[in-house]
Amino acid sequence: MFTTILVTWLVTSLSLFILSRLPLGTEIDSFGTALWSAAVLGFVNAILGPIFRFFAFPITFITFGLFSVVINAMLFGIAAFLVSGFRLKWGFWSALIGAIVLSFLNSLIFKLLPV
Repeated sequence: MFTTILVTWLVTSLSLFILSRLPLGTEIDSFGTALWSAAVLGFVNAILGPIFRFFAFPITFITFGLFSVVINAMLFGIAAFLVSGFRLKWGFWSALIGAIVLSFLNSLIFKLLPV
């Protein structure tokens, strides 16, 4: 179990670092900041994610689940607000694009891992 958490944390950190090198509006100063950002993002997602998803269930249901992308962007933005050295150049739009690309990069890296 601990190994799974550690691998997920490292993959998310790598994905965040790669994301910050793309011209998408997400800026992370260093890989150390990416490690810290991934930990905070995981914590925010674990604590606030269920609360946001519970209260947003009606609109998520009406939009056939599409609003969950907006919830992920809000959680991404909260993590960026909490971590020094993790900035969103264009505010909510950077968070929205960042959350989508982070999900894609995480999926891609996990597919490449021999696990």
